[in-house]
Amino acid sequence: MKLTDNVLRSFRVAKVFRENSDKINCFDFSSNGETIISSSDDDSLVLYDCQEGKPKRTLYSKKYGVDLIRYTRAANTVVYSSNKIDDTIRYLSLHDNKYIRYFPGHNKRVTSLSMSPVDDTFISGSLDKTIRLWDLRSPNCQGLMHLQGKPVCSFDPEGLIFAAGVNVPSAPCPPVPSSYSTTVRVSGQDSSSATMGSSSLSQPMGVLSASSTPSREL
Repeated sequence: MKLTDNVLRSFRVAKVFRENSDKINCFDFSSNGETIISSSDDDSLVLYDCQEGKPKRTLYSKKYGVDLIRYTRAANTVVYSSNKIDDTIRYLSLHDNKYIRYFPGHNKRVTSLSMSPVDDTFISGSLDKTIRLWDLRSPNCQGLMHLQGKPVCSFDPEGLIFAAGVNVPSAPCPPVPSSYSTTVRVSGQDSSSATMGSSSLSQPMGVLSASSTPSREL
């Protein structure tokens, strides 16, 4: 089915779920499309069965809280960012509700979380003005990018590159809204780069190679 304007206008609410008592922060589908998981400020992770159209299971992260959440390539594990105690990312098994690994490094709230669609790597962006590249098999950061502003980031559908958007004020000016400059650069596996264009009053976005080398800055 092609999603046209008329098709979207024909959609109607089929079912309403009231599993949460506080704000829902994030949703994510499993790679096979059979389940969806939500995270909420009530510290819950609710697993829904897409085929049955009903809640399947509810887990809690009372100690750490849960903000952004993403399925890994496996349908029974997720990674999620915390909104209590610290800003560590946690790797959780949905099967037995046990943590597999912790990923410490960010010291402010995580604002972006994206899994590679082809392997065990994922990236995170934070208000600490860094983007970090991780591997599910290691608690250590595999790549680190220091930025001049608050980033968002995401892998492409083939897992070859990721995009990063950064809010970079050019200069502080309290009486007048700060201006922003934009430069888009693209890097491939040959490490070549090219400037795609520039403008004002917008956010910069860079597209970078997703291949990682342990303990190096991107």
